[in-house]
Amino acid sequence: MAEAFTPQLLDRGSPFYVAGHRGLVGSAIWRHLEASGFSLPIGRTSRELDLRDRGAVFAFFAEQKPRYVVLAAAKVGGILANSTHPVDFLSENLRIQVNVLDAARENGVERLLFLGSSCIYPKLAPQPIKEEYLLTGHLEPTNDAYAIAKIAGILQVQAVRRQYGLPWISAMPTNLYGPGDNFSPQGSHVLPALIRRYDEARIYGAESLTNWGTGAPRREFLHVEDMAAACLHLLENYDGPEQVNVGTGEDTTIKEVAQIVAEEVGYTGRVEWDSSKPDGTPRKLLDVTKLRESGWEPKIGVREGVASTIKWYREHIESVRT
Repeated sequence: MAEAFTPQLLDRGSPFYVAGHRGLVGSAIWRHLEASGFSLPIGRTSRELDLRDRGAVFAFFAEQKPRYVVLAAAKVGGILANSTHPVDFLSENLRIQVNVLDAARENGVERLLFLGSSCIYPKLAPQPIKEEYLLTGHLEPTNDAYAIAKIAGILQVQAVRRQYGLPWISAMPTNLYGPGDNFSPQGSHVLPALIRRYDEARIYGAESLTNWGTGAPRREFLHVEDMAAACLHLLENYDGPEQVNVGTGEDTTIKEVAQIVAEEVGYTGRVEWDSSKPDGTPRKLLDVTKLRESGWEPKIGVREGVASTIKWYREHIESVRT
């Protein structure tokens, strides 16, 4: 039987691989690691290392020998992308996860954090959603393929703990947003999509704009800088087989957050809602009791976060993912 593991401060001088370090979450984690004194963060772009290529992934781990890993790499997208390309989301994410987790185990990675998504929980789960609700009901059909891939990742981490005794953990973030987000009409999630739509409407002087759905669904939003801080906190303060929810514990309607975006962007035109388009899950609020009990709280409110994200979007409009 493996010895009991006690979480502790990570060695700032040890190699720390961030899979997906150019993405929304990965780039924030990279910035947070550097700000926290880590001297050997390791990152590879998808061109430098295709995580779907098992041989390349194993060769990379054998060469770099990272001591710590955060698996933030994934194929992600909003309702439109997930519902029209489910095979891509299932196949690519499964391959990425299995390759990275297998290579990490074979090369003795000491501490690993697997990042999932709150879409792993049943569509009609009781609110707020507790970690124990995993696999207790049907998934939201518009992103079930992506959710199944993420659930497989959680179960593989749990299996590694049981079979090999490695203190690996999983974290399930709520809806994330912030610098480095995807603002494309086809691939973005709701908040960056709203920011782009409202800002373009302002620029072109549109008298009205139309949003998907009714605006009634409730969502919880967490700034990605808070998410990065939570990841390091969990690696240094939490150990257990159960995934940990990461969020604010507070939610708002899509219509309310759209109003915040309109105000911060400066759009004053008419807003309409197309109820023929899908709303997705009616409500998705995470129970973050476990995270709070570990000693972590978010610092960035929605309005503050939206304002800073709009500023970043405008400053990087030429290079942003659109």
